[in-house]
Amino acid sequence: MNRFALNRPWAMVSSRIRMVALAATAALALAACNQTDAEVARKANKPLSPQMVSLLGQKDMSPASPMLVRIFKQEAELEVWKATSDGSFALLKTYPICRWSGELGPKVRMGDRQAPEGFYTITPGQMNPNSSYYLSFNLGFPNAFDKAYGRTGEFLMVHGDCSSAGCYAMTDEQISEIFSLARESFAGGQRAFQVQAYPFRMTPKNLARHRNNPNMAFWRNLKQGYDHFEVTKQEPKVNVCGRAYVFDAEAVPGRSFDANASCPPYQVAPQVASAVAEKQRSDEAQVAALVPSAPLAPVRTNSDGGMHPVFLAKLKERESGQMSFAEAPGTLPEYVNPPKMTPEKVALDGETAVVPVGAAPAAAAPVPAAKPAQATAHVVTPAKPVAASASSGPAPSSSASAKPAAQAYKPATVASAGTLAPPASVSGGSAIMPTGTFAQ
Repeated sequence: MNRFALNRPWAMVSSRIRMVALAATAALALAACNQTDAEVARKANKPLSPQMVSLLGQKDMSPASPMLVRIFKQEAELEVWKATSDGSFALLKTYPICRWSGELGPKVRMGDRQAPEGFYTITPGQMNPNSSYYLSFNLGFPNAFDKAYGRTGEFLMVHGDCSSAGCYAMTDEQISEIFSLARESFAGGQRAFQVQAYPFRMTPKNLARHRNNPNMAFWRNLKQGYDHFEVTKQEPKVNVCGRAYVFDAEAVPGRSFDANASCPPYQVAPQVASAVAEKQRSDEAQVAALVPSAPLAPVRTNSDGGMHPVFLAKLKERESGQMSFAEAPGTLPEYVNPPKMTPEKVALDGETAVVPVGAAPAAAAPVPAAKPAQATAHVVTPAKPVAASASSGPAPSSSASAKPAAQAYKPATVASAGTLAPPASVSGGSAIMPTGTFAQ
């Protein structure tokens, strides 16, 4: 049993709350632009494959258990995590990202082609079965953090079609599976899932290599949330104050968090605070040891984004006309082009260790056991705000407890346009999600 899960167990969602949430979602009108209602419903309701259902069972997860997503730009990878039977999150699957645009760093303004970085909350209303890019979900940019810095932009998505202008683009096959996993989690009672978007894996090696990047203060703020998740394997509660993210924090009575105001004194559970502090001390010591010899990564590559090597290999195969035995997780449209390969981009890619497709990333160094929780919480007096930029409002906590993996799997469904099905009972497993009017 995860010791942090004991401190914050998944709350059981009552029948009434769940039905009200589903009814509210169903109340949103479904639209079908260039596709028939049947086509939209077919894509959105595609059941999880037998292989995925089997994988979930092997990992002590159920289709209905809560999920969480992590994105890493530099490595071009998207991870889906699911809650296990003890309430802690474990890695389900790593998906190579087909295309992302821009450079490392946060999205700043409309039209900069930057894919966002930060902590985002995805509700059923942000799922778009009627996407122009097969299927998609809206990241919700700008959120509270982004707005505190005057960031502008809209319709920033994770979608299919392997084409990006500020989004994270997958293949149609990949987004279909990710969409279905989210649909099942919503059907299981999760009200929202968290997306953590990072410039790279927050390892000492990467921090040392990017030490001269002007976004480093922001990235260190993101790393605090990364560390909270790494040591607890629980979705970190996210707030914004003093134009910075704070994690797993509870403001003292009578005070609240405001993105544009100074942080109030807040409390972090001592067990969590001590474990995170120990990890940060260990990481900083490693960074200091690496700095004298670590090559500096380019601040800009002028390549307009990236693509996972498995897709680059398929494009080279297409250009050469020579077939290989390498398999890509999905179909690449004929119009897809690789990022512009400048010398800076080649150098950055050459220094990036890529985890093989489908493999779990190397485990972080073990963190010494945290001290037992005490009766009083750890009170933090906020320091000066981080000079950063990216955003996130408070992330609603997932509220469903994981169902036993052995339970018979019944796929959830999305109502087709014009035929809104009534909310399912709590035990039934039927989620109703709107077809949005997003451009993507």
